Amino acid sequence: MKKLSEQVMVITGATSGIGLTTARMAAEAGAKLVLAARSADALHQLADELAARGAEALAVPTDVGERAEVEKLGQAAIDRFGRVDSWVNNAGVSIFGRHEDVTDEDRQRLFQTNFWGVVHGSLEALRRMKRDGGALINLGSEVSDRAVPLQGIYSASKHAVKGFTDSLRMEIEKDQVPISVTLIKPAAIDTMLIAHAKNYLRHEPRLPPPLYAPEVVASAILHATQHPQRDVYVGGAAKMIAVGSFHMPRLFDHYMKATMFKQQESDRPAPPDRHDTLHAADSLELRQRLGATYSRVHERSPYTAVALRSGPLTTALLFGGAALAAWKLLARPPR
Repeated sequence: MKKLSEQVMVITGATSGIGLTTARMAAEAGAKLVLAARSADALHQLADELAARGAEALAVPTDVGERAEVEKLGQAAIDRFGRVDSWVNNAGVSIFGRHEDVTDEDRQRLFQTNFWGVVHGSLEALRRMKRDGGALINLGSEVSDRAVPLQGIYSASKHAVKGFTDSLRMEIEKDQVPISVTLIKPAAIDTMLIAHAKNYLRHEPRLPPPLYAPEVVASAILHATQHPQRDVYVGGAAKMIAVGSFHMPRLFDHYMKATMFKQQESDRPAPPDRHDTLHAADSLELRQRLGATYSRVHERSPYTAVALRSGPLTTALLFGGAALAAWKLLARPPR
């Protein structure tokens, strides 16, 4: 797999949060970038910013939920740079609310972006990288393994992303196609997810602690573009939740019921004119982080750093300590 400085990288959801952070870090490392998001103005603003720093970046306004637009994205990468070396399916949005309150229209729109966007992007990436190889990086979540209440349809979409990614990986390996397929599973990340989410709750939503910085996820993504990885848990808390839910699902059901309703709803009333980006992008501001004030944001994850570079035994030993620390963080009462 090529060094970042030799890569052409496609990034969806590139104008906010994890996608924006990844784009800036990849540009700093010398990668050539093909940037996709729904907002043309924000995309061109980002491309101009990176060009001013000496990077090569192509802005391609794209709704990943539309297969034809994703095909145009892949063609634009070929037309400009002649190839694709890595493809990052990052675009996503959330909904906060009980299942019985969320409309069919909103559920379908979320799946169109979160799930079908990954499907469209993965198949286009396979088409463009099948001959010469590369890395396909899909963004799942800790809720790919453990559903949470009040973000039920988001959890369902991330479960679907995991199932699709795992099955696609096996098909690619069966055909001996030289493409590494990685599923990134972040814990709660301090991005614009909350600000962009559709909200059905009476109060403003928030993410349960512990929170990690988007730079931690971006570092894991960029590592996976250069070193084959199957799954990457970003944050020891994500790994702890996954392992605990697998071995003790009913216990974790009770834990979620006892904590996740309070931890995902703040005490600030939701304004009646609250904006979201579920159906359309409406923000021109490039922001990597929301700047959460209700919880400490962890700027690094020792568990993830070691897991990416170590064997299974070292990772298992580190996980023991990370799990204990994460459990203590999760057990703190919400403020």
